[in-house]
Formats: sequence, structure tokens, C-alpha cells
Amino acid sequence: MLDLAISVIPILLLIWMMTKKNALPSHIALPVTALIAGFLQLVYFGTDSQLLAANVISGALSAITPISIIAGAILLNRTLNVSGAEDVIRQWLESICKNQVGQLMIIGWAFAFMIEGASGFGTPAAIAAPILVGLGFNPLRVAMLALVMNSVPVSFGAVGTPTWFGLGNLGLPDAELLDIGRLSAIMHAAAALVIPLITLKFVVSWHQIKRNFVFIQLSIWSCTIPYVCLAQWNYEFPALIGGAIGLTLSIIFARYNIGLEKQKDAENNEKLARLPFETVFKAMAPTLLLIVILIVTRIKQLGLKGLLNDATPMLHINLGFADLHLSQALIIQLSNILGTDTSWAYKTLYVPALIPFFVVVFISIPFLKMNKQQTKQIFIDTASRIKTPFIALVGALIMVKFMMIGGDHSPIMTTGNAFADLVGKNWQYCAAYLGALGAFFSGSATVSNLTFGAIQQSIAHNVGLPETTILAMQSVGGAMGNMVCINNIIAVSTILGIANKEGYIIKRTVIPMILYGVITAFVSIFI
Repeated sequence: MLDLAISVIPILLLIWMMTKKNALPSHIALPVTALIAGFLQLVYFGTDSQLLAANVISGALSAITPISIIAGAILLNRTLNVSGAEDVIRQWLESICKNQVGQLMIIGWAFAFMIEGASGFGTPAAIAAPILVGLGFNPLRVAMLALVMNSVPVSFGAVGTPTWFGLGNLGLPDAELLDIGRLSAIMHAAAALVIPLITLKFVVSWHQIKRNFVFIQLSIWSCTIPYVCLAQWNYEFPALIGGAIGLTLSIIFARYNIGLEKQKDAENNEKLARLPFETVFKAMAPTLLLIVILIVTRIKQLGLKGLLNDATPMLHINLGFADLHLSQALIIQLSNILGTDTSWAYKTLYVPALIPFFVVVFISIPFLKMNKQQTKQIFIDTASRIKTPFIALVGALIMVKFMMIGGDHSPIMTTGNAFADLVGKNWQYCAAYLGALGAFFSGSATVSNLTFGAIQQSIAHNVGLPETTILAMQSVGGAMGNMVCINNIIAVSTILGIANKEGYIIKRTVIPMILYGVITAFVSIFI
């Protein structure tokens, strides 16, 4: 019993620090929690100090993977913003449809769906929300809509990072990760039948929703059908390709007024500003290039995926504290860190950072005719924005490493065993909410999966529930937790100029989040 009490101290302290009245930001709370977890491992569990130090090194270096993806996503976002391409995209999207429900579904649902698949990490809200406010929608209502809408694609956001990286430390074979992706896509798709309808109510009336119900469903299914189909064989593309297909079809439906309420003012369509195709194509070119590169480098049959993952040794150096290995595909690996079996690796060419984000940015700078001042600005902006997320991720990953030391007697396993004993097979009704809790205090579905994935795995084993189903529910929970995540709420509020409304927003977004969890549990019963 004492082992359990000690094991849960770091998690309980983390929750308290990030949810108390004057909550600590994640870049402070997570490193503090890691420090506490390390202290408990050293003092109570008697872990060797050298093993702890090795895990500090491994955990800190592991943060390079997500932070490099975040940096690339922000850099591309800033490139589009500073170059003016983002304004062109906004004007083009505005010109497609004057119906409010149509605008909300095209921009707040389908467009954000695609952006989440490409970059994630809060980028959809940062891009879609200002466009909607520019169209005349209330900023506070838009903030709530952006938070709730950006939930369905999150498990496959940033080219599947929450799945392949967030659950990658559990030692699962690739086939099992694929199964988790398949199941989570089905759960998300079921929730998508209801969640967008409830979300639209934040901005428009039920009367408007009912009058445009056919278009809403067409837009939802346009994203979720390809999303579920792609998840059957890949866990990187469902949100990206599903969103791109859904956006295209939603635009076509809106252009031909399919499923939309007839406009009273017949002249509305005549007044739409038509941008030249060349102007729109130039503004969209970086995003299109990003999608093409991702597809080409992720489809195994094309051959590039194998080349980018080539582990054939090219260089080996003993650094004193570890062995450094470099492969022909520039995979950097450290093994035997501080004489322990702790290791770390980074796939330089395959992690979606250098390719495609940085490559696309370096091509876009001359293509969009950006001057030296603008180029300097995008790099300065990016550097300033990744400082605190990097600290938070380092803290999260070191904490996770500490919590997993000890094998069957690690704090993670001890906590999982206790949950298993408490709820037994009923755990599937709670699993998604644990994932949501992780996203609530960490600000990331990826970090939620990193933090609670091992606990969910342990519980599944102990109570005899299917591991893939419970981990899929963890992934869905991490995604739906974005609705109430304090970090995300602060970020979108800051972008839209909303002050001191965090509590108001949470009270309203928590309702669709709870419903999301209920739908997920219901679907899991049949799965």
C-alpha cells in the first residue's frame, strides 16, 4: 500500500500544480514533477544514481523528436503568415461561401482537420480561429468551437505523432500500433456524428443547424470516411489525407449550395470576391508540397521510406559516457548510456521535421519572394515559441522515464495494478477519461500518451481487457482532452484577444468532452 502511495505522488502533485487556483504552467510543473519522481526513485525505491542519470540523458534527448516537429510546424506557419500567403488563403476561403454554417464547417472543421493532420500542436486553432473571427464571428464563441472541433483528428495529428511517438515507448510491434490506430479512428468517427453538431451550437442557433443539417453531415462524412479507411493501413496519414479530401468535397458542396439553406439574398453569390487561380495556388503551394512529400516518403511501396529508415551502420564512436552510432540514413543512436542498458535514437530524415517541414520552408522562402528581414523574423518567432514547449517536453519525458524504472515494480506498474484491482473489467468505461486528464494538464495528446500509456497497458494486462482497445481509448482520450486543456485555451484566447475567460470556456467545453468519452466507451463495448 505504501508503494502505491509513493508511486502516485508525482502524478497527483502534477495534477494539483496544474489545476489549482494559481496554476503553474506546464514548463514549470512538469520539470518539478520529474525532479520529485527522481528523488523518490533514489530515496524510497533505492534506484542506482547512475541509472537515474542515464534516464535523464535519454529523456532529455527524446524531447528532440517532438520539439523538432513542433519547430518545423511553427516555422511553416510563420512563413505563410509573414509572406501574406495566409491572408490569401483566408480571402479564398471567405469567398467560397456566405452561409455561416457552411463557413464554420469548411474552416473550423474540414480545414482545421487537414492542418491538424499536417502539423498539430495547436496550429489548427492558430490558423482557423482568426479566419473565422475575420468573417465576423464572436471571438469567445469561436475559441470554444475551435477547441472542440479540433479533437477528432488529433490522434493522427502532426503525421501521427501521438500514435507512433506517444505510444512508441511501450515496446509494441508496428502491427499493434496499426491496430490501435484503426480502433481509435472508428471511435473518433462515431463521436464525429454528434460532436460537430453540438459544437456549432456555440456559434449559431439550432434553427440554422437544422436548416443546414445535410451539408453538415456531408462535410463530416467527407473527412471521416477516408480517415477511417486510411487508418486501416497507416497511422500517419488519416487526418492529413482525410482532411484534404473532406476540405475539397466541402468546398464543392458549398460552391454548388448542396445541403445548405438557400440564401435570401440571391445577389450574395455575385458579390463574392474571386481571387485569381494563380494567386490562390501560389499561397497554397507550400501546404500542397508538404502533403506530397509526406505521402511520397511514407508509402512503403515507393521505396523512399526504406531509404529514410536505413539502419546500415556508417559510423561508430565511443564518447566515454555512451556509444554513438550513425547509420546511412543519418539515424543517430546512443547506446550503453553511462554503462547502463539505456539508449536513445533519432531518425533525422524520417521524423517529420527536416523532411518535410524545413525543406518546404527553405523552398517557400524564395518561391514566396520573402526578403531577408521577413526570413529572419520567421526564425526568431519560431525560436521564441519553442522555448517553453521544449522545457515542458523534457520534463515530461524524464518524468515518464523515471516512472518506468523498476520493471514490474515500477511506479507505473504499481499504479496500473491498483487501478486494475479497483475497477476490474469496468476500466474500459474510464480509460478515455484518464487520457483526457493527461491532455488537460500537459497540453498535448502526445504527452498524455507518453505519461499514461504504460499505465493503460498495465491495467489492460491485469484485468484481461484487449490491450489495443484500451490503448486506442487512451489515444482518443488524449485527443478529446484538448477541449479542456488549459494550455490550449490560453493559446487560442491569446490569439483572439480574449482575457480572463478560461473558467467560462472550460465549463462549456467539458460537456462535449464528457459526451465524447461516453460515445468512446459505448463503441469499445462492440469492438
